[in-house]
Amino acid sequence: MFHPNGPTFFELARQGLSSTQRGYDLLAPKFDYTPFRTPDAILTGVAREIAPFEDALDVCCGTGAAVWALRPLGKRIVGLDFSAGMLAEARRRLGPAGAGGAAVEWVEGDALDMPFVSRFDLVTSFGAFGHILPKDEPRFVRGVRRALKPGGTFAFVTAREPRAFSRAWLFGRTYNAVTHIRNAVWRPKFIMFYLTFLLPAVQALLEAEGFSVTLREGIFPAPYTRAGLVLARKT
Repeated sequence: MFHPNGPTFFELARQGLSSTQRGYDLLAPKFDYTPFRTPDAILTGVAREIAPFEDALDVCCGTGAAVWALRPLGKRIVGLDFSAGMLAEARRRLGPAGAGGAAVEWVEGDALDMPFVSRFDLVTSFGAFGHILPKDEPRFVRGVRRALKPGGTFAFVTAREPRAFSRAWLFGRTYNAVTHIRNAVWRPKFIMFYLTFLLPAVQALLEAEGFSVTLREGIFPAPYTRAGLVLARKT
């Protein structure tokens, strides 16, 4: 499951007993060697489906994997994350700009309190929705919409809930139960849950907040065939 250069069990346990932000600061140097990083097959698949853009924002950018995949398509990209450690890794790996690619800016900030207004024609986010509690999802979507220019697109990957009692369903529900118990007895809380921001509920949320939604399923190779690309246009 884990790369030899990835975190040990004890390093993961230390992360899990920290706050969300501190946990990712600790994990950052080894994050790209974990299964938590969005696979390249997903990132390149999304890049193929997105039209060229002028300005893009990658929310919860982590170590910059999505920014790397999007660079050839645009002129400017902002990577936003609340973890200084993850941003330090992104800067180290990608720098401020790439040869022949988009100029890159790294911003430390909260995905629930983004300062941008009508600035981007594309917003993306990968592998981060588990850090957003269900009660905060409308606030998050409104922040994305506010950051987009009229007609801009919010692009992300999600799936439908797996079949009840399937392996994926059992893993996600068991992990979530353990995390709820951990947060009830230990402080600071660690916010990370699976089976969140799923279809069709997320489509209904986006449409309620002023997006028109296009869903593209069946575009990713195995073992990611359950994943679907959501393209939500700010109307």
